[in-house]
Amino acid sequence: MLFFLLQQAVDVPADTTQAATAAESMSLLDTLVLGGWVMIPILLLSFLTIYLFVERILTLRRARSDRDFVNARVREYIQAGDIHGAITFCESQDKPITRILQHGLERLGRPIGEIQEAVESAGKHEAFELEKRTDLLASIAGIAPMLGFFGTVTGMIDAFQEIQRLQGNVNPSVLAGGIWEALLTTAAGLVVGIMAIFFYNYLLSRIKRLVNDLERSATAFIDLLQEPAPPSSRYEQPLV
Repeated sequence: MLFFLLQQAVDVPADTTQAATAAESMSLLDTLVLGGWVMIPILLLSFLTIYLFVERILTLRRARSDRDFVNARVREYIQAGDIHGAITFCESQDKPITRILQHGLERLGRPIGEIQEAVESAGKHEAFELEKRTDLLASIAGIAPMLGFFGTVTGMIDAFQEIQRLQGNVNPSVLAGGIWEALLTTAAGLVVGIMAIFFYNYLLSRIKRLVNDLERSATAFIDLLQEPAPPSSRYEQPLV
């Protein structure tokens, strides 16, 4: 009797160890396969989310510039009457802020209203370029969880159809396995959705800071054009 009890005590940990080993041996790919075909679009959305985030981050980094430095250099050129030098400087920088100012510099000599309109139009275009494709992240944040719920619903339908087919004679462990497999898509969809909404909000905050810098630079440029010209300066062309 004692030998039998000792044998049972040895066998139970062995079985537990084997079960844990089997669970660990299940790869991520195997887990995704268990989620069914709905995992495929969710996985594609995750790749798209990462691609959009990286692409927008690189774009925003390239768009960054020293606003004070640019404004000071353009002011120096304008006050010295070297409009061509100011345009050349903006072309060499090739940043959103310098492209906006270049639109205004190229129209010097026209009424100030036309120059301001050109600068505002260029600013709107640059803001649009910075915000481009970020709306896709917001869409993914809503679509991915819905896809996950859809996969769970279809999985639960299959599980209950199996119960009906077997007339209720179902092992509880088998039923639990079918349920957690169905819930995989919900978990995956929520992960992708959370990731997308986080990336979207992060990018939006970065874009707002850049757009604010663009607006302040454009306002400073228009104010500069309306300042009285120094008596010693010789402008190549009138400012207004």
